[in-house]
Amino acid sequence: MADELKNLPGVGEKIAEKLKEAGYEDLMTIAAASVGEICDAIDVGEGTAEKIIESARNSVQMGFETAENVYEKRKQIGKITTGSKNLDNLLGGGIETGAITEAHGAFGSSKSQLAFQLAVNVQLPKEKGGLEGTAIFIDTENTFRPERITQMAKALNLDPHKVLKNIFVGRAYNSDHQILLVNKAKDVLKERNVKLLIVDSLTSMFRSDYSGRGELAPRQQKLNRHLHELQKISEVYNLAVYVTNQVMANPAIMFGDPTTPIGGNILGHAATFRLYIRKSKDQKRIVKLIDSPCLPDAETVFRVTEEGIRD
Repeated sequence: MADELKNLPGVGEKIAEKLKEAGYEDLMTIAAASVGEICDAIDVGEGTAEKIIESARNSVQMGFETAENVYEKRKQIGKITTGSKNLDNLLGGGIETGAITEAHGAFGSSKSQLAFQLAVNVQLPKEKGGLEGTAIFIDTENTFRPERITQMAKALNLDPHKVLKNIFVGRAYNSDHQILLVNKAKDVLKERNVKLLIVDSLTSMFRSDYSGRGELAPRQQKLNRHLHELQKISEVYNLAVYVTNQVMANPAIMFGDPTTPIGGNILGHAATFRLYIRKSKDQKRIVKLIDSPCLPDAETVFRVTEEGIRD
């Protein structure tokens, strides 16, 4: 990979080394980067950064391809089981790699429980619905509980210590820190066979850092950039991104469910799959698929038990 970079026009040994240190280890990550990102990462001028990106784009296929080729590439997509066959069927087989899956709902609707379950399940063998990979968990609301992970791992006859070692947790204290953790995640991705990136919750810090109507535009712009970074990571590294989202009650809705997800159209367009989870009786949760590129809107039920997410 280092030779590949060194041989790029406009990239010598020193710049190749700097790119590698900044996490740009292959041509695709450089080709997908913006001029500003390369300038900041390796401290070069805009002209040099443009040449580097242009060279990388010429070296990898970034133009048009046939739908048949896209279909072949889609066969590389992996799916992580949620622990519930009902929910897996709703999602067309589980949580997909190369995509962002967003779950929103009121507090206590089990969005975080699903996050914990996925962090355990991604480590399962492929024949059991896993991807034999590790997980990164970005915690913005202090909800991560290793005790719950241990409980879920034991229920699947997995070694709890091994499972905990394969989950890398970052606690974000504001929206800038959250964005920084996503950038730092790239260092872990290559070394640790990461197949799942969780942000729980995606919008919490943006809401507290940008409050009031006057702050809405800068908040949405920043959230948009953050989501595009997550999108890029999911596609370049073929991993699943699962984000949880907060909701608010819309007072304009007089009849029906007034629950509205935070993040507006920006998050609505960026998420590949959108789930709305709400509480039902006992341990039951009703989940509705409200957006997907190829699956119909539908609804199903799962349970949150001591063992984890089940039918």
